[in-house]
Amino acid sequence: MSPPRNKNDPSATAPRQAAPPSALSLTPRLAQFAAVARHEHVTRAAQELGIPQSSLSRALARLEEDLGVALFARHGRTLSLTPAGRTFRASAERALAAVEQAAEDVRSDADPATGKVAFGFLHTLGWETVPELLRAFRADHPRVRFALVQNYGEAMLERLRAGELDLCLTSPMPEAPDLVARRLDEQRLRLVVPDDHRLAARRRVRLAEAAEESFVTLEPGYGMRRILDTLCAEAGFTPRIAFEGEEAETIRGLVAAGLGVALLPPPVFPRPGVRELTVTAPRAVREIGLAWLAGRPDPPPVAAFKKFLLGRRGRLLRAPSPHPVPDRSAPPAPEERP
Repeated sequence: MSPPRNKNDPSATAPRQAAPPSALSLTPRLAQFAAVARHEHVTRAAQELGIPQSSLSRALARLEEDLGVALFARHGRTLSLTPAGRTFRASAERALAAVEQAAEDVRSDADPATGKVAFGFLHTLGWETVPELLRAFRADHPRVRFALVQNYGEAMLERLRAGELDLCLTSPMPEAPDLVARRLDEQRLRLVVPDDHRLAARRRVRLAEAAEESFVTLEPGYGMRRILDTLCAEAGFTPRIAFEGEEAETIRGLVAAGLGVALLPPPVFPRPGVRELTVTAPRAVREIGLAWLAGRPDPPPVAAFKKFLLGRRGRLLRAPSPHPVPDRSAPPAPEERP
């Protein structure tokens, strides 16, 4: 048996304060309130909403009870807003307009003809590869919109997981249970050296021949940094890092200034002051793959672009055409005489 409450205990007599209504409980009734406020008549509002008048009347009464204020003044069959009702109506209409706009936005983004694709890709693919891909895709889908993101691989995978990207081109291929990745192409990597370097006269080189060099490379977390570390380990050494950066062409500039050598994909345009050497051992390539979040349904424009990219396996990359590197070790060819 519970002991009797002390009459001097405030909790024995004070009424409990009702918890303020939550957005979750208010939201379903905003449209009902707005309809009644618009018509100033419950019957007409109920007809517009397609619900029984009695249900609407109960919903309004519960809303006023939850808010603790009268929103309407009753005049027989008609209603008029109180000052509190006018204040609430303005906020309710803004909230409903925001919901309607959000619904329109997601419908628009999912439209097969005019929808949007959030597409991420590596910085080194932004000069030529991605513009060519978009040009080819939009030949058949001219009104599909793109939100483009350039970043390094790990950052893009995190944005995939966060729902900020639909698809991304990345390297190396991710191995994670929550992601799906498909190999599309591979890109030969070059050892980039200053044009006055001891290896600059060569066309081909083994990576082990650069074991004593200082390397200029991308920061940890970049795919190319992981590939460099892996290939150097296969060649039997750990690279000595002199400079770290965030962009391949900046790395080339540092090499041209004589600050080290680098392992990079081919440039789109020839860079003066450097030589690009083919690496014969180990096999120096990077795989380019398409990644997306497992289990997430694709809106029609995303599905169309994914199908387009998967259809370009083995021909994703446009081969750059830098000037050929002269083989200084070979004698000059004799001039042809007419």
